[in-house]
Amino acid sequence: MASAANRKAILLDDVEHLGHRGDIVAVSRGYLRNYLVPRKLAEQATNARIAEVEGLAAARASQEARTAEQAHDIAALLTKTVLTIPARTGPDGRLYGSVTAADLADEIWRSRKIRVDRRKIRLEEPIKAIGSYLVEIDVFTGVRAAVKTQVVQAEGFEFEEAPVAEAEVVAAVDASADADVVAETNE
Repeated sequence: MASAANRKAILLDDVEHLGHRGDIVAVSRGYLRNYLVPRKLAEQATNARIAEVEGLAAARASQEARTAEQAHDIAALLTKTVLTIPARTGPDGRLYGSVTAADLADEIWRSRKIRVDRRKIRLEEPIKAIGSYLVEIDVFTGVRAAVKTQVVQAEGFEFEEAPVAEAEVVAAVDASADADVVAETNE
């Protein structure tokens, strides 16, 4: 008798402990009517919608197979790529700012015309110094590419220490002398 109260539902979104988007699941009539449908998490399954969803699942499976092949081609191309990113630096090779995953995605687009989602770039923390780095990119499920990245000093930018005005030096010396006098009188 309990199975008569169950209805089939097609999930429109992932539902924790129930299933993923596009799954056909059996749920109680009240759960479907009072929780899933009002929140637009699921719809009642009809024979026509079940056939449509199963057809979409088959099409998606064949598309993923083609996409996996394309992902291997893209990964091979990215592995051969060497990105050169010019950046402004200080005297010790540290960058003013940093090179982020978004910067790397933009440079990949400029150099190879391949769109890479910045969230797929596996960069633990932004790059903050000149040097060579090996950055991994998740191209597709189970397909990863390693891109050689060189961060170099920007052309036309040489670090020069800012000239210190003589008045600033005198003021700094006077301030330290005043601090020494105050320290001696407090002792």
